[in-house]
Parts: sequence; structure tokens; C-alpha cells
Amino acid sequence: MYLSRLSLNRLNAQVRAELARPYQMHRTLARAFPDETYSKARDDDDAAGVLFRVDEIPREQKIVVLVQSQVAPTWDELGGKQDARGHAYLLQPAECKPFDPKLVAGQTLAFRLRANPTKRLGNHARGEKGKRVGLRDESEQIAWLTRKADAGGFRIVRVIVSRDEYIENENAIRHNDQSHDLKLLAAQFDGVLQIVNADQFLQTVARGIGSGKGFGFGLLSLAPT
Repeated sequence: MYLSRLSLNRLNAQVRAELARPYQMHRTLARAFPDETYSKARDDDDAAGVLFRVDEIPREQKIVVLVQSQVAPTWDELGGKQDARGHAYLLQPAECKPFDPKLVAGQTLAFRLRANPTKRLGNHARGEKGKRVGLRDESEQIAWLTRKADAGGFRIVRVIVSRDEYIENENAIRHNDQSHDLKLLAAQFDGVLQIVNADQFLQTVARGIGSGKGFGFGLLSLAPT
């Protein structure tokens, strides 16, 4: 895998537009990967395995985008991009490095995850697959993450939930030749986890967690505790 770090210029008009509409940022990032590896369709998986997250750092007045991928990106196009007023898209050259974490069962790691915690309405006993809705209650959000951890080869040691907000995207969905708006709940989880099954956990890191990956959700960032 590969990890990239992009420092965005808040003065750039495209950056401001993409912060308001994250799916447009998804489309911009897609240009760094070969067309045959990265699908730009909202619900499709992509061979490049691209996950991204926007981190705003107020004390440093920075906007940082972290990008994880299975394919090495080429950020040259973004490096030369400017808006009509001459403001560059990037504040500095993009950083990219190989990502090959050494993971073992029992290891504890600090983590950050911005996710779209949801549940489906409908009668599951009858096999009905209803509408997906966001989980607003913090206890439900933590229970959602705990279920993802159980299925993903790790357990939650402790966690704090923050940045509980909705992201609205106009014309994000096309169905029957019609465009529909999309409203997604975003929640940020910061805490400590412990690896239970290293191979399973590595697959979880590569795949991401939850839905809405084209909107900047699902990237599980890790660091030493």
C-alpha cells in the first residue's frame, strides 16, 4: 500500500468548493491513478483501493488530505494546478511513501477513523433491505464501531466520538436518468485499539470501514500509542 499527504491551499477556489462537496475531491484524487484501476462511480469498488480523509488543523491553519491506496499515485497534475487568481491547489509538493505496517496480535495502536455509521431500516427477519440511515446517538455509534471491530480482527480499548455532522451533496446520485441529493452523517472516532487477528486486521485497514468511501469516509489511520 501507499500513503500520501497533501497540504491544500484554502485560498484556492477549487479547494474551497471541494471542502463543501467531498465527492468532487474524490473525483480530483482519482486523476492521480490509472483509469483502469480507479472507478469514479460512487458505489463501485476500485482496484486502486483508494481511501482518503480531510483533516483540518485549526492551530496551524492547515488542511491536510491523507490518501491510502494499493497503487502508487502520480500527483504531478495537482502540483501544477492553480485557480483563476493564481492560487495553487497545493501549498507544497505532495508526499507519498510505501505503507507496509508490521502488525501482530496483541499490539495496541492509536487510531483515527472518520466514518459514516449507519443502519438499515426494514424487517430483517423477512429479508427486507430498507433505507440506510445515519446513527446520531453516541452509544449507537460506538456499538456500530464495536461490531466493525469484531468483524475486522481488532477490539476497541477506548474511543472518543467527535465531529458529528451531516455532509450534503447535491446531485450525488443518479438513478433512472435522474439526479438526487445525498445527505450523509459523519462521525470521527479517536482512540486506542488492540489487534486480535493480524491478517484480518490488515485486510480491514486496506479495505476501509463502513460506507461512503467516495466522500472521505473509512480510512483507518494508525500510530504508536
